[in-house]
Amino acid sequence: MNADAVVLDVDGVLVDVADSYRRAIVETVAHVYDDTIEKADIQQFKDAGGFNNDWELTDAAALYVLARREGLQLSLPSFTDRVAATGGGVSAAETVVLDALGPAERERVMSEWDPDRLREVFQQLYLGSELYRDLAGAEPDMDTAGYINDEPRILAAETIEALEARYDVGVLTGRPAAEADIALDRVGLDVSAEHRFTMDDWDEGKPDPHALVTLAERFDADSVVFVGDTLDDIRTAVNAAEADPDRTYRGVGVLTGGLTGEDGRRKYERAGAAAVIDAVNDLPELLDGVDSESEPADD
Repeated sequence: MNADAVVLDVDGVLVDVADSYRRAIVETVAHVYDDTIEKADIQQFKDAGGFNNDWELTDAAALYVLARREGLQLSLPSFTDRVAATGGGVSAAETVVLDALGPAERERVMSEWDPDRLREVFQQLYLGSELYRDLAGAEPDMDTAGYINDEPRILAAETIEALEARYDVGVLTGRPAAEADIALDRVGLDVSAEHRFTMDDWDEGKPDPHALVTLAERFDADSVVFVGDTLDDIRTAVNAAEADPDRTYRGVGVLTGGLTGEDGRRKYERAGAAAVIDAVNDLPELLDGVDSESEPADD
């Protein structure tokens, strides 16, 4: 695929987060509000865009649950469709709820909605009591083992070896830096601070192209492949190509996150993916086997 640099997302690419981050979203809302969404529903928020940050996705899911209590008549697919049409992300979810409810119902929802508490619970469930105490610098009010321990490795050692032998390798993730370090250590991938972007490094988040373009500049790469597990990952590559037309950016989707099967493959392709692979371990073969004259995703 004529790449100089390969940039990897973490969640759903390097490690499986179905029983960690995604479980934390569902159970956080249940813990705080005694009601929640299904784990399968999370992908509908992801597809709506703007939910690279799972804390904000949790906030939006809680908003939906609270709004349904107050008479919101929208099904979850209709709700997330409206969120997408409003621009995506938690601010769009808030707009959809406020537009759909009457004044008294809006006031009750907003008075109950507590993103700070949701984040506290999420981090305790995800990190576990001991790690929460270390990383958050606060005393937990729950005794939890931590779903972070339930993240099976996807990226194989031989894949790391194959990629590092031929390409510069970077990381672009919505995780906080400390949590990114844990995942990278788990899979055995050593990436310098200069060649990674985490939640702590830029405010906009994906699909804003700034981080990917900056990594391309730091690698002095003419062609970059970005591998992710969401439509926003693909949109990041497409947006980078528009923002930085002197370089080639290609987004590659993997089917080890929330997007799976033929439906997931079609969604990636509609978003502008240059290729879709079963897992990141198929990447070396893809890069070796695809004609270097293939058209980039943004053409």
